[in-house]
Amino acid sequence: MSRERQQIRFCTSKDGTRLAVAMTGEGPPLVKAATWLTHVEKDPDNLFTRHWVAELSRDNTFIRYDSRGCGLSGRDVERISMEAWIEDLEAVVATLDVDRFPLFGMSQGAAIAIGYAARHPEKVSHLVLYGGCARGLLKRNPPAKVVDAAQAMLKAAELGWGADSSSFRQVFISQLLHDATAEQQRAVDEAQRLTISGANAVRFMKEVFEIDVCEVAPKVQCPTLVFHAKDDPCFPFAEGSLLASLIPGARLVPLPSRNHLPFETEAAWPMFLDELRAFLPTSRSGSRSDDPSAEGKSASSLTPRQVEILREVGQGQTDKQIARKLSLSPRTVEMHVANALLALQCRTRAEAVRRATELKLIA
Repeated sequence: MSRERQQIRFCTSKDGTRLAVAMTGEGPPLVKAATWLTHVEKDPDNLFTRHWVAELSRDNTFIRYDSRGCGLSGRDVERISMEAWIEDLEAVVATLDVDRFPLFGMSQGAAIAIGYAARHPEKVSHLVLYGGCARGLLKRNPPAKVVDAAQAMLKAAELGWGADSSSFRQVFISQLLHDATAEQQRAVDEAQRLTISGANAVRFMKEVFEIDVCEVAPKVQCPTLVFHAKDDPCFPFAEGSLLASLIPGARLVPLPSRNHLPFETEAAWPMFLDELRAFLPTSRSGSRSDDPSAEGKSASSLTPRQVEILREVGQGQTDKQIARKLSLSPRTVEMHVANALLALQCRTRAEAVRRATELKLIA
């Protein structure tokens, strides 16, 4: 994917931390909770991440951002914690003025997504989790030798992560991937080198070791799909299974992979995409329903902002004109229109305006 096809902007979190946000694709929004080892400028071209960006942007406006301490976001930060990570997601959603959206969390980001979804049930329509865990390493009552090994890894990361030699980073890669070509390993090493310092890597790992969503996961109210590799070398499959059992109504999808996150060359990748696309609503799959109750549902699902924007569309205003009037970005206006089309089960803007008029939402 060419970098010219994405928009990068910045916002500020609650504590003043600068966050880099990228948007790619068109259609209803799909928001990704941040993980470490991301760089929004470089990710569309890196073998480790490019397939995620390309495919998740195919039917949606894919919104992702660099975590604090990583990528283009502020690197020198006082707080790296679960609460700070959730605040960052809140800041991104507020800045882009996204009303209701599917939320995607992978790896460490799964816990962030769960925390946000439980705190903001009115915002999250669908929750998708990949390779997450209910409990971090130190929350699973590990034996003393496992704790000692974890502490040794933290010390080694502090000393070796940012070195010119990739020897330590290769050790870390072996904890994430069991089936990767030399080229794929180099791509992961490049991501590690570019996205985060050794000091911040240690701080991230310490927080990941302490993840515990056992109490908050049952508070999630939206439909949830949980993916987990059967032979995940990072977070055991049992943790993904536990996570799915804690979220009411969640469905677990086991995938055949020995990597923490799959490459596009793996059989697990098309399986993941098929399940994901069947689960997520998209504007391309929307159509008028014969259900007599659909009229009331579609009317009630429109937000005040969507109604306001549809009114402007009905008056012949362009996205840019609406954006200037409402102090939004054109892309944000586009996302609101896409969500309105989905809610009203319409294929075109003209049809949506007619439908909203019929429902007496706009004059």
